[in-house]
Amino acid sequence: MQFDYSNKKSQSMSQNPVDAICPDLEELTALRRDLHAHPELGFDEHRTSQIVASFLEGLGIEVFRGLAGTGVVGVIHGASPGGSIGLRADMDCLPMVETNDFAHRSVHPGLMHGCGHDGHTVMLLAAARYLAQTRRFRGTAVVIFQPAEEGGGGAQVMIEQGLFEQFNVDSIYALHNNPDYPAGVIAVQPGPVEAAADTFDIIVTGRGGHAAIPHETIDPVVVASHIVIALQSIVSRNLHPLEAGVVTVATMQTSQLTASNVIPAQVKMRGTARSFTAANRDLLDRRIGEIAQGVATAFGATATCDYQRGYPPTVNHTEQALFAAQVARSLIGEENVKCNEPLTMGAEDFSYMLEQRPGAYIYLGQGGSPSQGAGSCQLHNDHYDFNDSIIPLGAGLLASLVEQGLPLE
Repeated sequence: MQFDYSNKKSQSMSQNPVDAICPDLEELTALRRDLHAHPELGFDEHRTSQIVASFLEGLGIEVFRGLAGTGVVGVIHGASPGGSIGLRADMDCLPMVETNDFAHRSVHPGLMHGCGHDGHTVMLLAAARYLAQTRRFRGTAVVIFQPAEEGGGGAQVMIEQGLFEQFNVDSIYALHNNPDYPAGVIAVQPGPVEAAADTFDIIVTGRGGHAAIPHETIDPVVVASHIVIALQSIVSRNLHPLEAGVVTVATMQTSQLTASNVIPAQVKMRGTARSFTAANRDLLDRRIGEIAQGVATAFGATATCDYQRGYPPTVNHTEQALFAAQVARSLIGEENVKCNEPLTMGAEDFSYMLEQRPGAYIYLGQGGSPSQGAGSCQLHNDHYDFNDSIIPLGAGLLASLVEQGLPLE
């Protein structure tokens, strides 16, 4: 589905960054497709980082490199002194095989931009160019190109290496494309929007033996099966009925993989736990271990549980989320901005930045029905591609957050 800019409700032509960026869509599309064809994993985005830095330097923007290895930060000064707003885009790809057959498909087997970070990078570059050319704001815009969002925690690494000490922004924003919304729809709201993503490993140890003589064994497969079922009671019976959570056992492996007549001595399980609050995160951590050990003891086996905390929940700050919604309405009208949407159990390392500075994480619709073409495929799917038609809107929104957040008047 392509976004029809002729039908949008917006500010006047002279005041709307979207209109200023639209004429560059062909060039920006070519750049986005080049990045798509050359995906790079987290902390290995050397080509992408060089392209970003060169683009910014060509505009006369101050460029700083080296945070988290491949991170790039650009500083754009407005027409007069004032506050500071940060805008962040992620740059890394996924370790997955692309099955698209278009000309800009990945040239690196096993690597794919399956989440649209190529589009996020180009939208922020377009916003940076507009802001550098117009300088129609007071203060400073800091554009942050972050490595390793896909599991590497690049945001946390940049923070640990001094991101906000070097660039002390007052607030920070990020966009993510969302195929669940039609192209041209924007969704942003206060409070939690994405979950904490934790991992747990459970090892069940019994006593192996002959599969035809089970009474002389302690079968860890049976124990593990009961643990899997029992873990499902945590969300339904321990969390408040109006609060969300997920406990999923994703893999099981025994210490004997080939024989059909052997009861193994051990079973290893790995899964994920998702939650939105610190209290519920603690509860999942505690109850997964308690249930695993308790069930194992009831069968005469033992169990150990290693709970590893990943990205924290992504929680939008109220003032900044409401402001972002207001900016979006000024560009595309009230009817195209959604502010009361279901939460997602996905996770996002922009959460680390929101723990340090007030800000908001914004969804930019890029989808439609499958028959409507580009943008309809889900994230992390081997047929996914970013919908280039939304580049001017995403870039214009980022630029408008700066212009309206740091107005000259």
